Formats: sequence, C-alpha cells, structure tokens
Amino acid sequence: MPAMLGLDVDMKSSETFGVGQVAERFGLAAHVLRHWESEGLLQPERDGDRRRYRQGDLDRVALIRKAKEAGFSLAEIREMFVVADPAMRKEIMRHHQQALIERIAELQASLTMVETALNCAHEDITECPNFRRELVRLARTLAH
Repeated sequence: MPAMLGLDVDMKSSETFGVGQVAERFGLAAHVLRHWESEGLLQPERDGDRRRYRQGDLDRVALIRKAKEAGFSLAEIREMFVVADPAMRKEIMRHHQQALIERIAELQASLTMVETALNCAHEDITECPNFRRELVRLARTLAH
C-alpha cells in the first residue's frame, strides 16, 4: 500500500533509526513495534540482529497509528496492506465504517440513558418512570 501519510522527520533517505528511536518518536513502547512486525505490518531492515527503520517504515508506523486511532484492528490494517485492489481496501473501510456507525449508535443510546438518570428529579433513579422507560427502550435496542 503506498504511503499515504507523510512525516516531517528531517531525515536523509539513507538515514536509519533503531527500534528505540522510532518508538520514542511515535510515543510507543518498543515492544509495540516488534509486535507489529510479528503481525506482518512492518518489515524493517536488519543490521545483524538490530532493526533499522527507514523513511518508508516511519510512514507505515504513522499510518498504522492513525488506523488504530480510527479503531481498525491489526488484522484489518494488515489486510489493507496486503490487498492490491484499491476497491478491496475501500470495502474493508466500508465494513469498518458500518461497525463505527453501529458503535456510535450504541454509545449515543448509553449516553441518553446516563443523561436521563442525571436529569431525574427522583431521589432514587430506579423509581423514576422516565429512567425506567429509557431502560426498557435501551434493552429493546440492544436485543435487536
């Protein structure tokens, strides 16, 4: 997958960094980079037994971080890297988009329940008819 996220890293194209330097640059633990490598997401060069990261690797680390922040699993990220067909990448993203839409709806329903409880004038929210009604509605939503 071509790099889609550039970094301002002020490095020469031949410059390389060790795992600790890259981890620090991205605010990650070094074991995270090693795990991503074991998952097939990164393939840094080797200098003996030491990992050496180049600009393309840094771009990929940035892309993985952004994808993780967007809620993609490592398996989904790997699949996007592996598939050669841009339409397949979009399909992976559409699937993730739908999952996010569903999750947002669930979170919104939960937030509404909490707000109903907080706005309740009853001393005990379990006796509030509005709160109980919201719980029934939420239970029906989750059952479907």
